[in-house]
Amino acid sequence: MAFKTFVYKLRPTRSQEATMAETLETCRRLYNRALGERKDAYEQEQRSVCFAEQCASLPLAKKESPFLPRVHSHVLQDVLHRLDHAFAAFFRRVKAGEKPGYPRFRGAGWYDSFTYRQYGNGAKFDGNRLVLSKIGSIKFCKDRPLEGKPKTCTIIRKANGWFAHITCEVEPEPLPKTGETVGVDLGIESFATLSTGEQIANPRHYRTAERRLKTAQRRLSRRQKGSNGRRKARQLLAKAHLKVGRTRRDFCHKVAHDLVTRFDHIVVEDLNIRGMVKNHPLAKSISDAGWGTFVTILSEKAESAAKTVEKVNPAYTSQNCSACGERVLKALSVRWHSCPYCGAELHRDHNAALNIRKERRGHRLGGSGSSSYRVRNQNPTGFLAVGVSEK
Repeated sequence: MAFKTFVYKLRPTRSQEATMAETLETCRRLYNRALGERKDAYEQEQRSVCFAEQCASLPLAKKESPFLPRVHSHVLQDVLHRLDHAFAAFFRRVKAGEKPGYPRFRGAGWYDSFTYRQYGNGAKFDGNRLVLSKIGSIKFCKDRPLEGKPKTCTIIRKANGWFAHITCEVEPEPLPKTGETVGVDLGIESFATLSTGEQIANPRHYRTAERRLKTAQRRLSRRQKGSNGRRKARQLLAKAHLKVGRTRRDFCHKVAHDLVTRFDHIVVEDLNIRGMVKNHPLAKSISDAGWGTFVTILSEKAESAAKTVEKVNPAYTSQNCSACGERVLKALSVRWHSCPYCGAELHRDHNAALNIRKERRGHRLGGSGSSSYRVRNQNPTGFLAVGVSEK
């Protein structure tokens, strides 16, 4: 079984919008209260408070607070689930030796969603309306029908309004098999280069909208803090950023759908994007490309279509010759691969895509210490760029 989320734009009345905003504020306060309880229990008693213990204390908390009874019980339980997941991720990072990132208290405006954990118990569709317990019957834009079995309903507040995210359990829809395998090299000059030689242009969504975003940011910075004009300017800026995100995701969906339709096995690089964005001159372009979003969407579509996506080590995929396997070192600025051993001439990214495809077949490219590769540095300065270029 697979899961698919359907998003619907809500059309609440002013009173319903105020009730949903009050629900978010109640959830935020409960989250902070539960986090403080865990923090104090450990600091004062060296004791850990678990989800079950906090969940069992909800009935008593409802008697003490006039706001908690106005929120559905499953929504309150989901708040405690989120906090429990935050601590589970914190302990996982501690054990892995990563930066821990202790769960933080949520300030005003930093809690923008609440979830009914069981569709039909607190949230359900009734014709062209979404009925939410403790809130009422809300109009929504029904642009597509639900598929499969609805499981959860999440209400999200965004800069451009309120949305309902219905997660459904659906049966996979396998696509016809083509028997084809493709290697995909993700880049900045071109968004993606396939082992077939095709290049997908990089739309550069953020760069295109950068002037409009700068204007909106200046308008916000000139407004007086706390004023109604600043609130409106902040909302306009948030809408502009949302539009960039939507266009980027739409592009990723279209490219992923095309690849899944044409190929059975798709091989991509397992990129360390978090480390790559530390390269300051390229950080904005790397973030604008949205490689992580694309690979996530591609994997989800492939799973639903009974296709496979494989991630391989990107080391030396641009340096090794796809024809003879010799290693020809070159800086990131060198965009053309010229092999002095076999005479292969092709674009650097096409060469990398061919090597990535070979990784799927099991022909490993070897490590930096492999004796089977002769190394030739075509960069007269002897400099080999690190980070993005070492692939």
